[in-house]
Amino acid sequence: MEHAHRTNKAYLVGGGIGSLAAAAFLIRDAGFPAENITILEELPLSGGSLDGRGDPGHGYVTRGGRMLEDEAYACLWDLLESVPTLTDRNMSVRQEILDFNRRWPTHAQARLIDADHAIVDAAHLGFDQRDRIELARLLALPESVIGARRIDEFFSEHFFATNFWAMWRTTFAFQNWHSAIELKRYFLRFLQEFPRIHTLAGVRRTRLNQYDSIVRPLLAWLDEQGVRIEHGVRVVDADFTQDEYGRRCERLHLLREGVRDTIEPLRTDLVFLTLGSMTADTGYGGDDTVPELIRDKRDGGWTLWEAISRKAPDFGRPGVFNGSVGEAKWESFTLTMRSPALLKRIEEFSGNAPGTGALMTFKDSNWLLSIVIPHQPHFDGQAEDVFTLWGYSLFTDTVGDHVPKRMAEATGREILDELLGHLGFDDIADEVRATTTVTTVMMPYITSQFLRRSTHDRPDVIPVGSTNFAFLGQFVEIPEDVVFTVEYSVRSAMHAVYGLLGVDRPIPPVYHALSDPKVAFRALETAFTGVCQG
Repeated sequence: MEHAHRTNKAYLVGGGIGSLAAAAFLIRDAGFPAENITILEELPLSGGSLDGRGDPGHGYVTRGGRMLEDEAYACLWDLLESVPTLTDRNMSVRQEILDFNRRWPTHAQARLIDADHAIVDAAHLGFDQRDRIELARLLALPESVIGARRIDEFFSEHFFATNFWAMWRTTFAFQNWHSAIELKRYFLRFLQEFPRIHTLAGVRRTRLNQYDSIVRPLLAWLDEQGVRIEHGVRVVDADFTQDEYGRRCERLHLLREGVRDTIEPLRTDLVFLTLGSMTADTGYGGDDTVPELIRDKRDGGWTLWEAISRKAPDFGRPGVFNGSVGEAKWESFTLTMRSPALLKRIEEFSGNAPGTGALMTFKDSNWLLSIVIPHQPHFDGQAEDVFTLWGYSLFTDTVGDHVPKRMAEATGREILDELLGHLGFDDIADEVRATTTVTTVMMPYITSQFLRRSTHDRPDVIPVGSTNFAFLGQFVEIPEDVVFTVEYSVRSAMHAVYGLLGVDRPIPPVYHALSDPKVAFRALETAFTGVCQG
């Protein structure tokens, strides 16, 4: 196999983690010549949704923060075992993450905060008998029966008022109207987290933000191998043909720095297409500005999938995912602080040093506001006297408790005021305001992959009959696995490369907590007693 494609080329559309992982698997596991791999990316920066940038003056920003997990992230760990860190070529990124989490284990002591600024006893999940029956029913129903129904069609109002739901929904960013199928998958995939959902002790974090800790080392490794990344290239369409051998991609239509161009892959070349984007059309705001909610699809994140979906019924239905901005959006913010006052006070209040607390959710807040203080520094080159905090809200269209505005209409300073109001730290508020820069981020499609869907709305990674093309990312169908995870994109890349090239190496199975009797017992015990054990 290794010598069969010395002259073959591979074109990977999109510079997100799906494409970067696919390039790595082509080289490492399929013996594909790295110099024949080209990644086509519209933006000037690779990494897709795994971002992290800024400086102390203008403010740092990450659109999101990923919580990794030992059992469920098998494909990501497999990839990162082969990627050396930027600081020590003899240490893998996987080993760095293991070492970091041994030194800074997650054990939140203030997972939920109530309206009186008091820490809630979150170990008590709040289930009643009906909640347990509804939970068991959802777990028992096959996806074909659940169909395109919403989460709130399976649970009563009491369930949505429990501590469990406040923690689960903010850990994973579920809205009550999201897909019940996706919630069921999450329950099964992360059942091992039930006994420790109140402390998030199962969470694994990277030393810095995911761009600095995962994307940059992976890009450096790919560059060393000889992979080419072309920026400023927007792929807008692709042509497919069918003959006696099957279906293949025969042409890519693209704009290279705005100029129309085409690439015509040979029959033996490979094409990997990333479909859709959860961070497409991100709007940014600052201290005195409000991030725009962009609804008219400006940046091309959905263009390719919309174009090719019209050409074959099994290429999926992007409109299911990008047609409901109101149900998919939320807003996040990053604080850049030139005083340690807020971090010190939160540490005293919560009992958690930065990097050990995971999410802190103000469960009664109108915006359903959550924050997390990462280990400092969180950005490469961040000075010792500069500190960062990340937060987000699921309810952007309700008026705040301390700021009489919807979050979507609030400036960065007003969002900071709302946070300070929920914390109740009035005595340091002036210092915090004077020394903090706020960067806000509105993402119209951030949970679009959770929207209600039917069986064929997402295409297979390798469509039936495909001989040279595969689909990557968050909007392909991988049975049993869960979207809105780095793992899903990396697993899609593994399926794509191994499937197209016949790689004789097992793909790590999707982890099932129910298949481990001890783990399953503890999870079910938690569900039925309503009290966390961890």
